[in-house]
Amino acid sequence: MNTTQANRRQFALAGLAALALPAGALAQVQAQGQANSVQVEVWKSPSCGCCKDWIAHMEKSGFRFTVHETGNTAVRQRMRIPLALGSCHTAVIGRYAIEGHVPAKDVQRLLREKPEAVGLTVPGMPIGSPGMDGPEYGGRRDAYDVLLVAADGSTRVYSSYR
Repeated sequence: MNTTQANRRQFALAGLAALALPAGALAQVQAQGQANSVQVEVWKSPSCGCCKDWIAHMEKSGFRFTVHETGNTAVRQRMRIPLALGSCHTAVIGRYAIEGHVPAKDVQRLLREKPEAVGLTVPGMPIGSPGMDGPEYGGRRDAYDVLLVAADGSTRVYSSYR
């Protein structure tokens, strides 16, 4: 069997497997497949542990990372995230900036909906947000909002965690 035939066979088998899945499971597989194809670049301090924990949270949802251990001030400015909305790390996914401890499900929603925006931010480092939720916080969870940042720097609440 040549490579073309093997690829066609693999594609056909994948299609048959998809037909056997319930609709909800198929949607979940498709959503995971979308995340698996998404490359993320992140800029952070080399010593920041919560940034590493946020990356691990995102990787569990299928995102792949290139990490720059150079700090995030320059990329935050380049991506037009206002300083007042800043956090300890800045990620870039396609045309969007992801500032701080944004949950993976909000990033997936952003990529699905594709709004006209600079990106998402969780300003500061709220305890209980992804990466700020380890055992050292004793289960504490602060309320926080994920904000959608517009080109003019204005924001609106994208999702809330209470």
